[in-house]
Amino acid sequence: MILALVDCNNFYASCEQLFDPRLRDRALVVLSNNDGCVVARSARAKEVGIPMGAPWHQLKDQARRHRVVALSSNYALYGDLSARVMQVLSGYSPQQEVYSIDECFLDLTGALPSPAACGRAMRSEVLRLVGLPVSVGLGPTKTLAKLANHFGKKRPEFEGVCPLHELPAAEQERLLAQVPASEVWGVGRRISQSLEGLGIRTALQLKKASPAWIRRQFSVTLERTVRELNSEPCLELMAGPARRRQILCSRSFGTLISELAPLEEAAAAFARRATEKLRDQKLLAGSVSTFLRTNPHREDHPQHFPSLCLPVQPTDDLRRITAAALNALRRIYRSGYAYQKTGVILTDLTPVERRQGDLFDDPVQLGRSQALMEAMEHINRSMGSGTVKLMAEGSDPRWAMKADNRTPRYTTRLDELPVAKAVSRKKISPYSGT
Repeated sequence: MILALVDCNNFYASCEQLFDPRLRDRALVVLSNNDGCVVARSARAKEVGIPMGAPWHQLKDQARRHRVVALSSNYALYGDLSARVMQVLSGYSPQQEVYSIDECFLDLTGALPSPAACGRAMRSEVLRLVGLPVSVGLGPTKTLAKLANHFGKKRPEFEGVCPLHELPAAEQERLLAQVPASEVWGVGRRISQSLEGLGIRTALQLKKASPAWIRRQFSVTLERTVRELNSEPCLELMAGPARRRQILCSRSFGTLISELAPLEEAAAAFARRATEKLRDQKLLAGSVSTFLRTNPHREDHPQHFPSLCLPVQPTDDLRRITAAALNALRRIYRSGYAYQKTGVILTDLTPVERRQGDLFDDPVQLGRSQALMEAMEHINRSMGSGTVKLMAEGSDPRWAMKADNRTPRYTTRLDELPVAKAVSRKKISPYSGT
């Protein structure tokens, strides 16, 4: 078996640079919700030392010195470009596992003329058709394919594609000896610290450890990692997304909210988005939870972190889910607090084919409900999420997250399509942000 791990390079930053050539070769960062922390960096931003995950407000001086451009997250753009990348890659193998928004596994066993040639073709095709750079790692297991991708991205001699399985054993060991154990897929910071205490500091040392001993010292999960490092497949390629145990939709607000009405609008909006995910996966929800959070970093404000879970007859009807979410919100809300966040969680998920009618259900009403949900779903898929929504969401949300520097949604909004113009000599601002 030969697996490929294809990963988009600096994905969010690359998406932004695709539509604005002035950003290429610039120190560029993309910020999290409400322009809080750095969640993506261009290659140049990494070179000047912008740390990943750092709060943006702490980087202002460093950003000015290095003329860093800061942009708000543009999730509509990133999601659409991700779908295009995955569509291109799906043509190279019938077995594809989309692992995250910017990476996927492919089974290239028996690929012609070779898996490595196929990897180079994928890299070229994604760049040609979508315009985004990717790196490809090849190996007999998922863990080794992940490491190979790391080498393909970091080491110029591989030119973006590392066929780790084709390298001599001595060369493989040399590469693994240069990688900290913490870089191995599935080895987090705490585990790597424990491993270091036992004298295991590199990926090669972890590979040479006894699987049975690792299991006794840690867990069966880390034992599988060791076996995968030794080319023994333990993690299967998943043909589709894993069934979720819960669906969460939540956002921090752009400003603190004390009144109930805007909190209700936010909860209704999150209920809709959670229900869209629920219906996409053909699931029913048996419980609906709503929570509220104040800002824990504001020690001058009173704190309140309530939540409430309400059972419902298993459903995918937006109206029922929204009603339960709002019911829970009204029961946990307390005046006198400045809330930073709310969210809706759907749990007790079951496949839609297991739907069981209640004794008092009206089949006619149930049919009308399904027709209504399908009509809303069709409109929102074709016209954009939120085109049709419940009145409970309101029309002018005060709770909307802050995104002062979001670029246009070039590929998903007709009114934001890029327009070809004469070359402008206007210079881009070297520094932007909150």
